[in-house]
Amino acid sequence: QIQLLESGGGSVEAGGSLSLSCVVFGNTGMTYSMGWFRLAPGKEREEVVCIDSAGNTRYAESVKGRFISSRDNDKHTLFLYMNALKAEDAGLYTCAADSVRCATDNMDYWGKGTLVTISS
Repeated sequence: QIQLLESGGGSVEAGGSLSLSCVVFGNTGMTYSMGWFRLAPGKEREEVVCIDSAGNTRYAESVKGRFISSRDNDKHTLFLYMNALKAEDAGLYTCAADSVRCATDNMDYWGKGTLVTISS
């Protein structure tokens, strides 16, 4: 089993960029499906991006073309590069992992999240 720790959240102006990181601790020898999820007030948790164990990446339609996620397996770290940020991108960004697949509502492991706020 593993633990996840996110970092990089903060406040950024609309149109700006921000990068988030998620470090995996524990059983790093196993390949997991991993992704970023976000939660904003009044909204359901949304899958922003998920990379399955085979390396296939899927993005939420709302972030396609603006966000890029990459995985550094040697450093046991998942990154999220966010560009052209919009007010609606604000929320608590949480890293998650699953031993089998990307499953928005049923990932095995969750970090505590890092907060992203957008100013205008």
